[in-house]
Amino acid sequence: MSEQQGRITIIGDGGWGTALALIAIDNGNTVTMWGHDASYLHKMQNCRENVNFFPGVALPEELFFEGDMEKAVDGADIVITAIPTKFLRAALCEAKGIIPEGAPVISLTKGIEQNTLKRPSEILEELLGTERIGVLSGPSHAEEVAARLPATVTVAAKDIGIAKLAQDMLMTGSFRIYTSTDVVGVELGGALKNVIALAAGIATGLGLGDNAMAALVTRGLAEITRLGTALGADPLTFAGLSGMGDLITTCISPHGRNRAVGLALGAGKKLDEILASMQMVAEGVTTAVSARDLARKNNIDMPITEEVYNILYENKSPRQAVSDLMSREGKEEN
Repeated sequence: MSEQQGRITIIGDGGWGTALALIAIDNGNTVTMWGHDASYLHKMQNCRENVNFFPGVALPEELFFEGDMEKAVDGADIVITAIPTKFLRAALCEAKGIIPEGAPVISLTKGIEQNTLKRPSEILEELLGTERIGVLSGPSHAEEVAARLPATVTVAAKDIGIAKLAQDMLMTGSFRIYTSTDVVGVELGGALKNVIALAAGIATGLGLGDNAMAALVTRGLAEITRLGTALGADPLTFAGLSGMGDLITTCISPHGRNRAVGLALGAGKKLDEILASMQMVAEGVTTAVSARDLARKNNIDMPITEEVYNILYENKSPRQAVSDLMSREGKEEN
């Protein structure tokens, strides 16, 4: 463990926020976790386990829990948000005006808000009235991070000093962090890969084989890069950890929630049935709507994303979607 670093508040009590709390404590930080359900926080505090979202992982005594948002963020050197996109706006209303002056806010959320089509960092900036915002993304399944298996991610902020502060406070021997100023690219890579992971699960459920999976991941990355570049990202970002790296992990790992949803869809189950059986949120299900809307708004060709949307929301047969993708008119690779 490092010498004492600082005070970190994590807004959100899910699996990923819990895993990062463990990493932050490893690096000598004092960590307080906020959640919307005070009774559940009390339960975690007593049994030292996140039984709903991260069962079987012991929580150290150095992790504190606080249901009052103002008390939770008081004195924090960094505030980390780890809330699914669809709940982010409602949760952050409680944090408006109470984030300590000068404390950066680092988002772990991987999604795009429906209707507004805003990225999580844009929602944070809107609601909290600060530009001291960063995003952390990359191939980092919570189960492996909590087990201290090697993981490497990217933290991006417009102000590189914010990214370096997060790097200093969170990087450990098992959790390596690179810095970037491409907030748009890092954030979109983390969001859009979930849609492609749904397609990867569908392909696996249909038994389409390794060749199809390789093509899906490659052409999925091309879609992500096209849209991201159109929205101002550096195309090279999508060849890095928060692009290709996160995409590969999410498409092949048994830990992936989005892949699991796709796998069930490919096996013939209905979306409502699948989601009803899940405790955690599969961000790709809602991001598919936002990604499709962004693509159409910016006139970007994203055929895989379009077909995932059709399977999820237009009751299209997964096999028909594959057939339609494969029978598209021939074109140059780009």
